[in-house]
Amino acid sequence: MNVVLVTGASSGIGAAVAIAFADLGWSVMAAGRNEERLEEVADVSENISTWTGELEESEDCDELVADTIDEFGHLDCLVNSAGVLIRGSADETSDDDWRDTLTINLDVPFYLSRAALPHLLQVQGSIVNIGSNRGLRAGGRAVAYCASKGGLILMTRAMALDHAADGLRVNAICPGSVDTPMLVSDTLDQGEDVDAFLADVAAASPNGRIASPEDIAALTVFLASDAASHITGAAVPIDGGLMA
Repeated sequence: MNVVLVTGASSGIGAAVAIAFADLGWSVMAAGRNEERLEEVADVSENISTWTGELEESEDCDELVADTIDEFGHLDCLVNSAGVLIRGSADETSDDDWRDTLTINLDVPFYLSRAALPHLLQVQGSIVNIGSNRGLRAGGRAVAYCASKGGLILMTRAMALDHAADGLRVNAICPGSVDTPMLVSDTLDQGEDVDAFLADVAAASPNGRIASPEDIAALTVFLASDAASHITGAAVPIDGGLMA
C-alpha cells in the first residue's frame, strides 16, 4: 500500500489532501498541531493515522519521518502543506514575524524533505510542496509570506534537478485564494467582512469562483500519481486563470 505524509493536516488544504489520499486507498500520516481537529480528520477514514506536535526544529521533522516509517514501513510521498500568513510590509514585519513565517513555510519543508529523502529515493517517490501564487507574483503587505513561498518554489526546482535521475519527482502547487480557515482568519484580522471578501475574490477570478481545498487536493494526488511520472520541477498555478 502506498504511504503519504501530509503536514498541516488538521484543517484546510492539508485536511482535504489527507482525505483525498485516504479515499484512494493510501495509508496517510496526517500531521498537525491541533489534536482534536486531527482526530476529526482521522474519523473520515480508517486509512488515516495522526501525529500531533510542533515542527519548528529539524529534530522534530526527523522524528515525524521516523515515526511514519516505524508505523508503515516505507514512504512514497511527502506533502508539505503546513503554512502561515502574517501580514505586513517590510517596515511592519518584526524579527519574530519574519522568522516564524520563514520557519514554518520554508525551513520545515526543507527539514522534512531532507529527512524523507533516503526513504523516497528507495521507492522513486515524490514530494509535493503547497506553495502559493504569491511565490510567483508578489502581493501587498505580505513580504515575509511572498519571500517564503518564492523560496519554496526555488527549493522545489533545485531538488527536482538534483534527483531527477534518481527517479524522485518534486513539484509545487501554487494556489490563489482558497476558501480555508487561514483565509477566513486573515480576512477577519484585516477587519473585512468574510462573505463580502469571498464574493470579491470569486468575482475577480476569470472562472468566477474561489478555489476549495478539494480543488488543491485533486491536483496534489495527481502529481503524486504515476499519471504525472514525467512532471518534476513544476510550479503549477491553480487559481481559476488569474495568473494568465
